[in-house]
Amino acid sequence: MAKILGVDPGLTRCGFGLVEGKKAIDFGVFQTDAKTDPAARVGEIALKLERLIDKHHPELVALERVFAQANLRSVMGVAQISGALMATAHSRGIPVEFFTPSEVKAAVTGNGRATKDQVGLMVKAILQMNEIPKPADVADALAVAVCAQKRSTKATTEAQRKWVAASKAANRQLG
Repeated sequence: MAKILGVDPGLTRCGFGLVEGKKAIDFGVFQTDAKTDPAARVGEIALKLERLIDKHHPELVALERVFAQANLRSVMGVAQISGALMATAHSRGIPVEFFTPSEVKAAVTGNGRATKDQVGLMVKAILQMNEIPKPADVADALAVAVCAQKRSTKATTEAQRKWVAASKAANRQLG
């Protein structure tokens, strides 16, 4: 099973979770002060993500896709961190895949509209953890990594890619 880094990108809180098989190898949250210069905040989180990648050498980086929100500042922070992470992954030859929040929820709980509590509970169960990862940004990042394990087309075996393709084709037929 591939080593996957899942990231719930954010400028104030950036959750990360590294999984391999049914185990969480490393997880946590990088935080910055909202009163600090945005360039310094992006740089600080980017450097921490770079160090994390260099320490663990993931085979795939999985990101939660930015979706439209009313809060433009929040969307900008997510996009800035995502861009910095994509550049780091690219420079190391690591593929990047994006998953929507509903894809992540469906892959982890079976319900694309699951609550944060449900996602956290299922992450705990799937990764055989003693407690629900906190804060929610960490559980979300681990959920993104678990989603990538199930749905990635870039860091899987040939048999898994065929299964994903068949699953997507069946979902299209069901409408």
